[in-house]
Amino acid sequence: MLNRYPLWKYLLVLVIVLGGAFYAAPNLYAPDPALQVTGESSATLVDDRLVEKATQALGEAGIEYFGETLDPDGRNALIRLREQDQQLRAQAVVSRAVGDAYIVALNLAETTPDWLTDLGGQPMKLGLDLSGGVHFKLEVDIDAAIDRRMEYYLNTTKRMLREDRIRGFIALDGARTVQGRFRSEADREAARKLIADEFPELLLDRVDTEDEWVIRASMTDASVDEIVDYSVSQNLTTLRNRVNELGVSEPLVQRQGKNRIVVELPGIQDTAEAKRILGKVANLEFRLVANADAPPSERQRFEYRSPDRAGVTENLERDVIITGERVSNAQASFDQNGQPNVQISLDSEGGTLMSRATRNNIKRRMGVLFIERKFRTRYEKDENGEEVVVKIPYDEKKLLTAPVIQSALGAQFQITGLDSPMEASELALMLRAGALAAPISFVEERTVGPSLGADNIRLGIKSVQYGLGLVVLFMVLYYRVFGVAAVIALSANLVLLVAFMSIIGATLTLPGIAGIVLTVGMAVDANVLIFSRIREELNNGLSPQMAIHSGFERAVATILDANITTLIVAVILYAVGTGPVKGFAVTLSVGIVTSMFTAIMGTRALVNLFYGGRRVQKLAIGRDITAGESA
Repeated sequence: MLNRYPLWKYLLVLVIVLGGAFYAAPNLYAPDPALQVTGESSATLVDDRLVEKATQALGEAGIEYFGETLDPDGRNALIRLREQDQQLRAQAVVSRAVGDAYIVALNLAETTPDWLTDLGGQPMKLGLDLSGGVHFKLEVDIDAAIDRRMEYYLNTTKRMLREDRIRGFIALDGARTVQGRFRSEADREAARKLIADEFPELLLDRVDTEDEWVIRASMTDASVDEIVDYSVSQNLTTLRNRVNELGVSEPLVQRQGKNRIVVELPGIQDTAEAKRILGKVANLEFRLVANADAPPSERQRFEYRSPDRAGVTENLERDVIITGERVSNAQASFDQNGQPNVQISLDSEGGTLMSRATRNNIKRRMGVLFIERKFRTRYEKDENGEEVVVKIPYDEKKLLTAPVIQSALGAQFQITGLDSPMEASELALMLRAGALAAPISFVEERTVGPSLGADNIRLGIKSVQYGLGLVVLFMVLYYRVFGVAAVIALSANLVLLVAFMSIIGATLTLPGIAGIVLTVGMAVDANVLIFSRIREELNNGLSPQMAIHSGFERAVATILDANITTLIVAVILYAVGTGPVKGFAVTLSVGIVTSMFTAIMGTRALVNLFYGGRRVQKLAIGRDITAGESA
């Protein structure tokens, strides 16, 4: 038995290893710490003057920077920093310089050469505990959710009484009560029946005065708890959808406490976009334009944004036809004139409500109101005299368009009057991901990376180096030439592991590094099985060439059994685990596959090169063993 591979097998192993080295190479280029400046909305562009203002502020603060670049479309600017531990201070300095109209986020600027990226080479994504990312803690505005529900109760009650021609005065009485005052007891009882049938969850109380009959409809504690739970759950789903739209690997979006949500985005490259999309409380309201004779209490004035009607305001009815919560799908597009628009699809209830409202109001105008939660920055002094940043929330309401209703609308229609394709895309993303059931505020924002991530990376690399070094020392001293072959195959295994994880876009976490260390041991274990089998065959009297052949052939079944059972466990871990557990499972699974290839084919190819095709009397495999005896 000559133990020689055909040429194509040698070439196959060589091509796979060289390809792995190529796709693992981008991980050798460490990214530069950077600041990314992005407009708070898609319509806000970044220009050279803004970059100059930011760099001037950094220079005055004594922070070294270089390589500032401006996106050709004016969407963002990137400013690289010399020192990573200056990022947080630089962020505060630039944020104050550019103002609230721009988001200044920490980022890592890639340094991978263009010739690598042009051929598809990308560095491996690192988890939040290694390279960092962003950690947000969001608080759901429960009071706003309750106010929105009370506004719905008020408007619906007014509409029902108007349709049934019941005369009375309806208004909010406190935060959780709608009060109706009537001139007769009959009107009050008729109103009570309507409210009880429509809103069985409300608690109804009668109150009599000298000249009025009053009814109070109040929310129960159970109703309030239901609204709170619904608002947080709906916001949780919406944020998960928005994270999916961002394409983040292994994000964490989970509820914390009664009304808080934690979002962690590891390995994300565009933290400014993440903050803008996640933090944007955007919703739509469709309302009819109020008639001129409508009383002031039933209409609201809003600024009209259409370019051909700049500076004009419109009065909208307070009653809302539908909100963005009824949108099932939204896609940015262009109309026949090449102007950007958003194609809207409503759910069944939304389509019914829209059809009912528009078929009775043909030739009237309908306004599309865009509501967005924003924040003003104010700098104050604390009790120690140190300057602190205070974010003051407010709602900005803008009228996108107010077209004439030409015919009854159904579940599908389009929104026009948008300023740019980017605005249309952003609005479509907001609606497609789902409207927030209640406004959210950032109560904590943290970027992990400069300190904790660097320490974790350093310790993780040390653990791999120590493990690999001890394994190399043992294998070379104990198995000699065969140990050298195993070490070369083991090195190729690590290269292929990193390359494959880079290609599939897997995120490496600290538990993932533990998976790599475990893979090193498992890869060597396969070689130990093969070498032990070869020594047994030599002791049984086989020639060196026959012992090599038989050792590899008979050890393969054992290696496959051991690795497949481990692979099954890794798949189960990935299926039931979350976050870091999934990272460990992915690394372990990839490592099992690559280690089987390098241990079976790679080591065999090297051994064949060392001993194949020639007459051999002894094998350097731990002891000088010849056929049939021990030396």
